[in-house]
Amino acid sequence: MKTQTDISLVSRAAKGDTKAFALLYKQVYEEIFYYALANLGNEDDAADCVQDAALDAFTGIKKLRDEGAFKGWIMKILITKIKLRQKEYIASRQMQSTDEVDIAAYSSEFEGVEIMDALGLLSDAERECIALKYIGGYKGEEITKLTGISHATVRSHIARAKQKLRSLLGDMSDEEE
Repeated sequence: MKTQTDISLVSRAAKGDTKAFALLYKQVYEEIFYYALANLGNEDDAADCVQDAALDAFTGIKKLRDEGAFKGWIMKILITKIKLRQKEYIASRQMQSTDEVDIAAYSSEFEGVEIMDALGLLSDAERECIALKYIGGYKGEEITKLTGISHATVRSHIARAKQKLRSLLGDMSDEEE
């Protein structure tokens, strides 16, 4: 639920108040960064996508029709940036015929965080849905609106991702013993 303060900040930001935009951005930064990180598996790429999304949001906030929808709006911008970065990963893989790039391999810089490795093994759609649900706190219908994926498919992606994560993380904890 958006407060009157949030709506007022969006209104002020749309009129060019940079401090108001900074306050709005501060409210969502951590969530969108971790969402990007979960989807990209690389801290630098996640930070770049978040920065690009923030810049697009700052320059386009005048176009935001529903002042109470800032969080969902910036998340949509971020999703687009992440998908573009993932396309770059794919293009990079295709250009490197012998040295294939594994997105999950980027997680090696997150020592001790097995979940990053496990997230890297999910399909893009599963990772996107599970991150929106558990990192972003979105409900199924909201994920449907953000991604354009049908509600039934969103539920299916989340169920499969949870099953895979349980299996993968269970296997990882067995390895440590």
